[in-house]
Amino acid sequence: MIEIYTDGSCLTNPGNGGWAAIIIEDGKIKKISGNEKKTTNNRMELLAPINALKEMNSESQISIYTDSQYVKLGITQWINKWIINNWQTSKKEDVKNKDLWVELFNLNKSLNVKWNWVKAHAGNTMNEEVDLLAKKAANLD
Repeated sequence: MIEIYTDGSCLTNPGNGGWAAIIIEDGKIKKISGNEKKTTNNRMELLAPINALKEMNSESQISIYTDSQYVKLGITQWINKWIINNWQTSKKEDVKNKDLWVELFNLNKSLNVKWNWVKAHAGNTMNEEVDLLAKKAANLD
């Protein structure tokens, strides 16, 4: 079982943003992160699991932990309705970040992923650590 903790951060929304993931496999910890200028928090929240899942192989059992309800509910519930409704929300608006949702959807369906929500800033050590990594990544010069 591989555990992945993900988070995204934006200093101003929109503004400089960062994403991070902590991948735990066989007791080994790997940390990855990245950043973008002129982005949003939601895009960073999506890029964290996307980039982590790109490092996985199809044989692995994966548990992803996110404190973003946007990501958790989006990939486990909302996306199926968006696809049926031609990428329109229930309010008949275009789904924001469609490019990233499509990428995450394709990665998710090609892998064995269990999605988990964790409460932010509630003492989960790995969630706190990935939060700090994302904030550090967002702190662009």
